[in-house]
Amino acid sequence: MFSIDEFPDRTIAINGKEYLYFGGTSYLGLQTDAEFQSLFINNIKKYGTGYSASRKSNIRISIFDEVDAHLAEMIGSKACVTMSSGYLAGQLVCNYFSRPDYQLYYAPHTHSALFRDQQEIFLSWKELENAISQNSNKTPVLFLDSIDFHGENFPDYNFLKNLPLKDIILVVDDSHGIGITGENGGGSYRFLKSLSPKELLVSCSLGKGFGIQAGAIFSSNNMINTLKNTQFFGGASPATPAALATLKKSSSLIANKRMQLAVNIDLFLRNISNRSLFVFAEGHPTFNFKNEILATYLEENGIIVTNFRYPTENDSLMSRIVLSSSHTNEDILKLCNILNSFSRKS
Repeated sequence: MFSIDEFPDRTIAINGKEYLYFGGTSYLGLQTDAEFQSLFINNIKKYGTGYSASRKSNIRISIFDEVDAHLAEMIGSKACVTMSSGYLAGQLVCNYFSRPDYQLYYAPHTHSALFRDQQEIFLSWKELENAISQNSNKTPVLFLDSIDFHGENFPDYNFLKNLPLKDIILVVDDSHGIGITGENGGGSYRFLKSLSPKELLVSCSLGKGFGIQAGAIFSSNNMINTLKNTQFFGGASPATPAALATLKKSSSLIANKRMQLAVNIDLFLRNISNRSLFVFAEGHPTFNFKNEILATYLEENGIIVTNFRYPTENDSLMSRIVLSSSHTNEDILKLCNILNSFSRKS
């Protein structure tokens, strides 16, 4: 574990030594982008540093509804509601469906944002398919992550195609896809909707693809209105209005950052000699591996990557190389040279 004194950009300083940083989840590098920061600062002057009242209050700031509509159009859903975090968005959905008339199922590698306490997560899709087929009394609700970092879901979601989706409510955490994948960064909503589930809800963090501390839920008008009428939603403070306004006003910047990220991913893939080192999904900037020797080798050669046990110390080691829009050609080529050197030595 390393402690640093500022937000990690493409480089970080540890004990006086500079390293290239290929970790984290700042895929578009917005958090340290000067233009994005300037917009954020101006919006803070207009909307304040935070907003601790309920969205049910008799005084309501219009930016919430504006950004909900903006995001729904981008993602391709009928409606959207924003929350103060992606975790809270997932918990709102989970809380709503934790009722006797629903049976909850969790796909392999589902993020903890989508469940309460200790839920049974199926170790394989086949086990899950068998369990759903044996259920006849309750409406099945299936929770999963779009980007599961094991290459099983996004972009094709082949396992879903074996399920009777017309009878299943589908809840997908697209935190690592929104803003990055899909048409204009719309994530997986449009594709998942084309599979015709009984009902589709997509929840996400907006901190990874859009660089702000907030979350969102996308679904039908009826479902979003139902969630907004819960005590859970009414009792929660919303996202910071200044952050939401910055997201809305940064559309062109975000689009340019996304194009740069695609260029960086292509450069990386064209210059590494051994793609089999990694598990990755087409079009996504994360490259996952289970090789502690590789992580150590990268660090010894001036590169820090994501490498820790998640979400608890008892879980498996999570190691991945993460590309961002902030990385230069030189950064990526240096990384490729080191990886190629490791492959030759192995």
